[in-house]
Amino acid sequence: MTFVAAARSAPLLAERFDDDRPLDQAGWDEVQRVAGDLLPLAAAELRYCSPTPRSRATGDALGYAPLVQLALRDCDMGRWRGLTLGEAMAREPEAVDAWLADPRATPHGGESLLGFISRVGGWLDTRPVDDAGRIVAVAEPAVIRAALVYALKAPPSTYWNIDVRPLSASTVTGRAGRWNLRLDGVRAQSSRT
Repeated sequence: MTFVAAARSAPLLAERFDDDRPLDQAGWDEVQRVAGDLLPLAAAELRYCSPTPRSRATGDALGYAPLVQLALRDCDMGRWRGLTLGEAMAREPEAVDAWLADPRATPHGGESLLGFISRVGGWLDTRPVDDAGRIVAVAEPAVIRAALVYALKAPPSTYWNIDVRPLSASTVTGRAGRWNLRLDGVRAQSSRT
């Protein structure tokens, strides 16, 4: 199962919780720059995506024609939906602190981090297992972080320490309850003089 992070539609500091904005021109340009590296994943037998416009557009632009999976939606951020972290902090600093410290907390009235990780992990565990088959899923970086925490059986606090860059690929192998993270190396380029 290879997860591809959706292209970004805003600068990092302008990212909003549960953001449904489509790709902007910079996002389209990013997809075009890396398409050659990610196009081979279009040969996957199963191709999925998060329901966000950004994830769908990224998958379509890469030729995946992905099937939308509601379980791959971003974390439900309740009344913080559409806010940046800075805006939420300015409005409710204690609530944001509680949310960051406790994976079961839902001060925003939405989904807890633990619930989000479990939802995404449950989806991962229901994917068909076939040694010869490949699966690709284009998702928001937050969804991929949740999947990696679940796959590695890491503590929920690990979620905050995983950096998923736009258009990066992360692969997990295995089956329900027994996932492994696979890191693919980049072949060294030989230089001729």
